[in-house]
Amino acid sequence: MLLIWAASRVLTTTLLGTLFTVATRADWTFASYRSNPNFFTFSGSWDSSFYRQIALTGYPTNLSMDAAGNVEPNAWAFLPVFPGVVRGVSFVTGLDFYVAGVLVATLFGALATLALYRLLAPKVGARSALWAVALFCFGPLSFILQVAYAESLFLFLVFVSLALMMERRYLVMIPVAVLAAFTRPGVLALSLALAILLLVRWREGDRFAWRERFAIVAAGLTIAAAGLAWPLVAGFVTGVHDAYLLTELSWWTGFVGRVEFVPLTPWFLMAGKYLGVAGIVIVLVLAASFAWWLSRRALHPLRPEVVWYSASYGLYLVAVFLPQQSLLRLLMPLAPLLGDPAIARSKRLRRTLLAASIALQPAAIVLLWFIGYP
Repeated sequence: MLLIWAASRVLTTTLLGTLFTVATRADWTFASYRSNPNFFTFSGSWDSSFYRQIALTGYPTNLSMDAAGNVEPNAWAFLPVFPGVVRGVSFVTGLDFYVAGVLVATLFGALATLALYRLLAPKVGARSALWAVALFCFGPLSFILQVAYAESLFLFLVFVSLALMMERRYLVMIPVAVLAAFTRPGVLALSLALAILLLVRWREGDRFAWRERFAIVAAGLTIAAAGLAWPLVAGFVTGVHDAYLLTELSWWTGFVGRVEFVPLTPWFLMAGKYLGVAGIVIVLVLAASFAWWLSRRALHPLRPEVVWYSASYGLYLVAVFLPQQSLLRLLMPLAPLLGDPAIARSKRLRRTLLAASIALQPAAIVLLWFIGYP
């Protein structure tokens, strides 16, 4: 399993290094400017500069504003665990932030891969789990497992949390999920999955002990509180109660202008703006297709925890996220669904998916390093 991860890192590093070398020699314009371009700053493109700012100077007490008085993108959109870990590594080793960030991300990319395999193998068998790992490691955006971003750490914590949920070690799950809550947004899906799990088991007449019921409730409420805490922290430090929301909305302006946030509307807002009624229909079709996939009997080995978590995470994305080029990156926490036994059973399907994933990697790198952001 780790050989698959290692082979994928060789491929991705080769692609990144080749494109960096070609771009540097040809003097291409990078989408994310760096005053000191080298391979590690190249691997710390896009919003990694905010993580660096947090690691070096912490969070701002005053929100930056444009000439019209609107909040501009700032560090409050990013959570503290990843930059804190990188800062610790930098302090111990003396390494630059971007070098330390790549090393930390790569280490947790390996750990996330191991956690994904150990999460899936008891449910779907070693063969299906290995194919899930291969598709995860060689995916179009698998470079996120080694660049100075918080994703690989978040994925590791989420996969471990799911494994603990499957083992019904709900209280042990709490510290892991709380760490995830301060690494990247999205852990509310875990708390919702726990709530659904409790209701389903109760409705089906599962006579589980009151101690276990208490553990599920305690874990769900604690994880939910952690997932909702960061906006309160941002509001307290800056003195602006909706500082976090305004910060997140500042990233939307280039796509839909200045808008008010209404839950469950961002996908329809984006689709309607650019595709009209057809866009709304596409969103509804995608939602129905995802629901159908989760309801398939073939996914029975992944029930109930993975399926309910996946449904909850999908609902979270639709509720709060404006779909744009970051969407594929934000879909990576759904990687446990790659353990679908139907993938491992079909030689043609698994080979097609793997070949397509590898072929799309260089296209994704060119798109996201030289045209836009992920």
